[in-house]
Amino acid sequence: MEARGADLRKELDATLQARRELGEEYEPALVESFLEKVDQRIDGAVDRRLRRHLAEQRMVAARDARSPRAMDSWGERFGFGIVSLVLAIPLSAIGGSLGHLPGLLAAWAGIVGVNAVQAARTTPGLFRRHRPSGADGWDD
Repeated sequence: MEARGADLRKELDATLQARRELGEEYEPALVESFLEKVDQRIDGAVDRRLRRHLAEQRMVAARDARSPRAMDSWGERFGFGIVSLVLAIPLSAIGGSLGHLPGLLAAWAGIVGVNAVQAARTTPGLFRRHRPSGADGWDD
């Protein structure tokens, strides 16, 4: 930003020097030329900001379009379920042999928890309670 200000300062100094050398009769043309350069710099800065803003809006729109539900295919969800069941066998054996019933329950609580988090991630609103409008006597 300082470099642009320094360039503008040089342009102004050059314009003032040219006015001293050429005289007052060229002053309107010199001022007009300097203001045109300032306008070009302002237009360039506005264009850059506008392009940056539009790019940011496009990125936000692209992120919104890629919701977890749209990204996850049925195969991915099915594969996650199969992998969790396959891993449940050794986890159950380890939990049951080391901690008996509490160890087995802890292993299965972890398995159910991981699958619940995956289900909530891929299906937004899965665990929200839905009540009919006006069911409690109050209209929303």
